[in-house]
Amino acid sequence: MQPCTITQRIASPPSVVFDYLSDAANFPEFTDHFLDDWHMTREETYGLGAGGRFKEELPFARFGWGDMAIVEREEPRLLVLAGRSGKYNRIRTLTIFQLSDDDDNGTMIELSLETHPVYPSDKFLEALAQNRSRTRGWKKSLRRLAAILEHGEQRGERATIAGGARKPATGLRA
Repeated sequence: MQPCTITQRIASPPSVVFDYLSDAANFPEFTDHFLDDWHMTREETYGLGAGGRFKEELPFARFGWGDMAIVEREEPRLLVLAGRSGKYNRIRTLTIFQLSDDDDNGTMIELSLETHPVYPSDKFLEALAQNRSRTRGWKKSLRRLAAILEHGEQRGERATIAGGARKPATGLRA
């Protein structure tokens, strides 16, 4: 997919927006309309290395599972998520959030999306309908993100880590 850029204004300071986006467990709250069934990839959901696995609802997608993780973080301006999706996770994805100040003590988000399909069949499916659907999904996600940070509304379900105690000190009794 050719790089696609989407912009959205949010009436919150960049530090608040950056802090919210740096927690991978928050992503299902504003992307659950096209990225379903989130599973966190590790216990620590904040900062570098944090990420999740999800099912992407795209047209003609038989293998909709994908993942993304935070690979670069320059507070409070840049957040880069890299991942893979599609059959056998062969399609590399890159999602970049660039934050900047606007005139009214708010934040301007510029979201860049990029995918790198390997086979002609993957390229064909992306060109047929998936690029438009993915772009439309992220546009709605940014609008929902603005509603969440400005008014606390349109909030979806936050991702959690399944299972019981993770650390020996929390679950075992001697």
